[in-house]
Amino acid sequence: MNTVAIVGVGNMGGAMAARLLEQGWAVRVCDVDAAKTQALEALGAAACASPAETVAGCDALIVCVVDAAQIEQVLFGPAGAAAVMHSAQAVLLCPTIAPAETMDLARRLAQLDIEAIDAPMSGGPARARDGTMSLMVACRDDVFERERKLLEALSGTIFRISERLGDGAATKLVNNLLAAINLVGAAEAMALAQRLGLELAATLDVIERSSGQSWIGSDRMRRAIAGDYEPRAHVTLLQKDTRLAIEAARAAGFHAPLGAAAREVFVQATAAGFAQWDDAAVFKLLSGSGETPRGPKMPR
Repeated sequence: MNTVAIVGVGNMGGAMAARLLEQGWAVRVCDVDAAKTQALEALGAAACASPAETVAGCDALIVCVVDAAQIEQVLFGPAGAAAVMHSAQAVLLCPTIAPAETMDLARRLAQLDIEAIDAPMSGGPARARDGTMSLMVACRDDVFERERKLLEALSGTIFRISERLGDGAATKLVNNLLAAINLVGAAEAMALAQRLGLELAATLDVIERSSGQSWIGSDRMRRAIAGDYEPRAHVTLLQKDTRLAIEAARAAGFHAPLGAAAREVFVQATAAGFAQWDDAAVFKLLSGSGETPRGPKMPR
């Protein structure tokens, strides 16, 4: 039986763990939220107290936390995994982070003779659970082949980006910048439809079969219309991702006006108290709705 460690089993990491368990993998999990690991224990996972404990006897470590600072703690912090790993194990870096951060983490792992796989993901928890999410993979060809079985167990949609670590992260930033632009555009259009007195569900029906259609727009606006803001992807995630994308653009000497405008909407949504809401809440922000939707309460 193949064994994999997953540190960070929230919406995406938890879905990945459940999928691997269903496919017969032995899975060891660790998370700061004990309820997350307990839920996976019920499915057959082994809950561990630290990243270092989690990687014992595993073929690979999947890091599925939020940002580079959290990856730093998982790998190199107290009870971090890197200090006890060996060369037969690989680290999959799945969060959306800056390409330079990916390269730095990979360099430090290489000094310990540990291979890194730049493998950001996209698609949301439901698609992670059924194996249809996207993985954007950059690593050496021999490392890719060594870990192919795990990668294919996680996703039927693997994009082999390159052998250059950091290219996966860059691809994910490009994708997420467009996702953010599309989401803000969809929310703005639906807010306009509301102001014009149109029936929102019928309007979205038209958009979904016409030139304005986007996957993220349909997915999020259907939930917004229903007043469902239960977080699948928090507002803060696209706020972070758009910031990273704009920083990467600036470093490359590229001006991204639509991306910058989209980023500002997520900044405003956070300032308005929507940080921990689903990112569909940009509709609530742009529509100026005073209604209280179903979902988590506003932070005080």
